[in-house]
Amino acid sequence: MTRTGLYPGTFDPVTLGHLDIIRRACTLVDKLVLGVAINRDKGPLFTLEERTAMIEAECESIAQETGTEIVAVPFETLLIHFAEEVGAQVIIRGLRAVSDFEYEFQMVGMNRAMNDRVETVFLMADAHHQAIASKLVKEIARLGGDVSGFVTPAVEAALLDRFGRG
Repeated sequence: MTRTGLYPGTFDPVTLGHLDIIRRACTLVDKLVLGVAINRDKGPLFTLEERTAMIEAECESIAQETGTEIVAVPFETLLIHFAEEVGAQVIIRGLRAVSDFEYEFQMVGMNRAMNDRVETVFLMADAHHQAIASKLVKEIARLGGDVSGFVTPAVEAALLDRFGRG
């Protein structure tokens, strides 16, 4: 049986922190579905298509290195329903701080109430990536700061282009 994991997020944009969690999640599953959330409330900087293409491109080398099948799939439904749809046995979540845990703890309880066959696994962010948040990366880029320590060169170029600095 193929072990399938789901790592959801808006990935607006994908950061080195996201890529670290993806790489580490690949050690746990045979197939990793990257659920690219359609979250109109967050007002994403990049379109759904751009975010999906960006994360797919960034994960090609990880898939080759690890031998894990990685696919990016947009979704706009309850996370647990999407997990069922893609056949995920486990939801992967990255944690940066205690504040992340409080929210995620509530989500796990609700998801388990709806389907107790899908587990949630928390991966702590690597110490080098704990401060990285997509929201902050966008703000730094918008204000002309250097984001090269937080994203890949391709994502940095996309950010600079979006803010008219490319």
